[in-house]
Amino acid sequence: MAGCGKSSTKETTITVGASNIPHGEILKHVQPQLKKEGVNLKVKIFQDYVLPNKDLANKGLDANYFQHIPFLDNWNKENDGSLVSAGNVHLEPIGAYSKKYKSLKDVPSGATILVSNNVADYGRVLTILRDAGLVTLKPGTKITTATFKDIKDNKKNLKFKTDLEPKLMPQFLKNNEGAAVFINANYAVQAGLDPRKDSIALEKNSSPYVNIVAVRKGDTKKPAIKKLMKALQSKSTQQWIAKHYKGAVVPAYPNGK
Repeated sequence: MAGCGKSSTKETTITVGASNIPHGEILKHVQPQLKKEGVNLKVKIFQDYVLPNKDLANKGLDANYFQHIPFLDNWNKENDGSLVSAGNVHLEPIGAYSKKYKSLKDVPSGATILVSNNVADYGRVLTILRDAGLVTLKPGTKITTATFKDIKDNKKNLKFKTDLEPKLMPQFLKNNEGAAVFINANYAVQAGLDPRKDSIALEKNSSPYVNIVAVRKGDTKKPAIKKLMKALQSKSTQQWIAKHYKGAVVPAYPNGK
């Protein structure tokens, strides 16, 4: 009976590039569901934010799942790319961490704040700093493209070190470097941190930096990609994300609604 079922449905294989946690785990969670629908999902794990888009553009992947729209827009701009979003899945709230202070407001004047070299995240960091009352931004600043040059008032004359690899940020925290270290949730969780408990400031759920699945232009309507997105955006998967990551990864409504 099983053999008959397989022969009547032609299986399609797709390869999706992803960061290990949580993206790779979420993809592996939907593998059985997709298998039943004739889609053989292969997950290729990446340890950086550089190669997944290159491999997708070069047709080494069918899709990738590791980034948000501001990052994708910036990559397309810098690489003359045309990758597009197939849909929203989740938010990984970026947070500030410190071994020295319990709140960003406690950070002393002249202190150094460590931020990764991922320019697309600068608006997220600046929003947290602004909400903590440490900086103000120039009028008209668009938060999704903001940089540290858009700071109008730096009330404590804080110094920002922004040339660091995203994956190394937990190590800087462990080494007690900087007054505060901003770490993406996937790297924080990978390092054994709980963003809700261990951060001294955390990005709000209303953030525009929702993680998406990216594909090449024209591929959003491919049957296998549509089935992938349906599985990732299903109520059961979104509930699994909320339960499994306990707030460190927040489910996103499909298409931002």
